[in-house]
Amino acid sequence: MNNANKTMNVMVTGGGGYVGSCLIPKLLAAGHCVSVLDLFIYGMEVFNGVAEHPGLRIIRGDIRDPKAVAKAVEGADAVIHLACISNDPSFELNPDLGRSINFDCFQPLVRAAKDAGVRRFIYASSSSVYGIKSTDNVTEDLSLEPLTDYSKFKAMCEEVLDREREPGFVTLTLRPATVCGYAPRLRLDLTVNILTNHAINNNKITVFGGAQKRPNINVEDMTDLYVQCLQYPDEMIDGKVFNAGYENHTVSQIAEMVRRNVGDGVDIVTTPTDDNRSYHVSSAKMQRELGFTPRYSIDDAVASLTAAFRSGKVPNPMTDAKYYNVKLMQDIHLQ
Repeated sequence: MNNANKTMNVMVTGGGGYVGSCLIPKLLAAGHCVSVLDLFIYGMEVFNGVAEHPGLRIIRGDIRDPKAVAKAVEGADAVIHLACISNDPSFELNPDLGRSINFDCFQPLVRAAKDAGVRRFIYASSSSVYGIKSTDNVTEDLSLEPLTDYSKFKAMCEEVLDREREPGFVTLTLRPATVCGYAPRLRLDLTVNILTNHAINNNKITVFGGAQKRPNINVEDMTDLYVQCLQYPDEMIDGKVFNAGYENHTVSQIAEMVRRNVGDGVDIVTTPTDDNRSYHVSSAKMQRELGFTPRYSIDDAVASLTAAFRSGKVPNPMTDAKYYNVKLMQDIHLQ
């Protein structure tokens, strides 16, 4: 089936999060009708500007609740599954909670989607599923060696989705690099965003180690890719896996980019670290097979964050828990 320029009913889990808050307005602008299933622990204001859009349906609920899931997938043509406990420290805070959200409810969600007649399921995995590789370029055909529960369950969900795939139910797995840049629900616990926040609000960046390579993708590109993935013909994506990254830089290089954008008055302090995870993710397959080439750089991400900070869009960036997944989960005692 060719979906080019076809509008759909799209259900997005976790649409009130960092990536979702940037994605939902783009889906609506593309003409899709969108249902969002989310607990909205970061607040409903992430959708300011589109909250009254006639094509937006909000289901405030938990992806572990079968009734909420059934309501959300009703009438959907496609699902984009973003919801998860979304990094290792958040996961370690409560491993049982992490497993319940990141794995236990995944197969029920996929089956509910199939029962509702969903024809396309797009899953947000993670480039962390590869673990640490010695090779210069981490490609999709390398073995998965996840090091943490977070990445292990991401890999296990990929296997579940592959087993559930069948004619008429097209599956696609994306393995995003670390996302960066400004979005309405902002995260300030991701490498580029952390360094920019500290540069602007402390005039100082602390780099732990510095030689480790970190793959990044701008939130604008990541969300453009999700929108585009609704349009590709079935045979282009069905059952496939794509890395989704753009630039691979060392943490020290990222710190220098931040300083260049924010201003010369920023100090960079380097300190030793035990965390020497370093990986260089190749996204050549995405560019070759899908024709999708990222357009927004880390510099663009830093510029978007800097503009947001300086225009007052990010109040209390050093102290407000809503910008930090672990802090907020602790504050609200998420169960």
